[in-house]
Amino acid sequence: MLYHLGRYTLLLKSTVARPERFSMYYKETMRQMDAIGVGSVFIVLLISVFIGMVTAVQFADQLGDSFIPSYYIGYIVRDITIIEMAPTITCLVLAGKVGSNLAAEIGGMRQKEHIDAMEIMGVNTAAYLVMPKLIAAVLVIPLLVAISAFVSIIGGYIATVLPGDLSHTEYVLGLRSFFVPRYVFIMFVKAAVFAFLLTSVSCYFGYYVRGGSIELGEASTSAVVVSNVLILLFDFIIALLLT
Repeated sequence: MLYHLGRYTLLLKSTVARPERFSMYYKETMRQMDAIGVGSVFIVLLISVFIGMVTAVQFADQLGDSFIPSYYIGYIVRDITIIEMAPTITCLVLAGKVGSNLAAEIGGMRQKEHIDAMEIMGVNTAAYLVMPKLIAAVLVIPLLVAISAFVSIIGGYIATVLPGDLSHTEYVLGLRSFFVPRYVFIMFVKAAVFAFLLTSVSCYFGYYVRGGSIELGEASTSAVVVSNVLILLFDFIIALLLT
C-alpha cells in the first residue's frame, strides 16, 4: 500500500512539475471532455431518473402512515439527491465507465511502447497523458453531477405526482422548503474531489501496467475498485468536514 501511495504521489509530482506547452494540451483536453462528458450523459441520465424515482417511492411509503406532511417527500428527495446521491452514485458509475477506459487507454500505450518512444523524444509523458484527463474530468464531471441532481428531482416528481400519490403543489412546496445553499457547495466539492480521484487513480494503474492483456485487464479492474473505495472514503471525510 505504501509502495503504491509513494509511486502515485511521484506520478502526480511529475504531472505538475514540468508541464508541456498549452497548445499540446488543448486538443487532448477537448477530446477528453467530449469522451468523459458527452459520452457519459446518457448513462448519467438513466441512472439519475431511477435514483430519484426509487428515493421518492421509498420515502412516500415510509411517511404514508405518519403525521409528517406529505410535501416533505419533495424536501427529502431534494436534499438527499444534492448532498449524497448525485455526486456519489454518479462518480461511482463514472469510475466504472471512465476509469476503466482511461486505464486501458494509457496501459495500451505503455504495452505498445508509445510512452517509451515519447520519453525518448523528451516529452514529459506523465504531464502529457495525465494532465489533460485531470483537467477535463474536474471541469466536466461536476456538470454531470449537477445534471444528475436535476434529473433525480424530476424522477421523484414522475414517481409521485404522475400516479397521483402527491400533488404538483405539494411536491414543489417540498422542493422550495428549508433550502440550504451550502448543500449545493458540498455537492460540487464532492464532485471535484471524486473526479480527481477516479481520473488520477485510473491513469496511475494504466501508466505503470506491465505484461500483456491479462495484466492490462487486472489494471483496469484495480483502477475501478480502488477508485470506488477512495470515493466512498473521501465521501465520509468530506461529510465530516463540511456538515
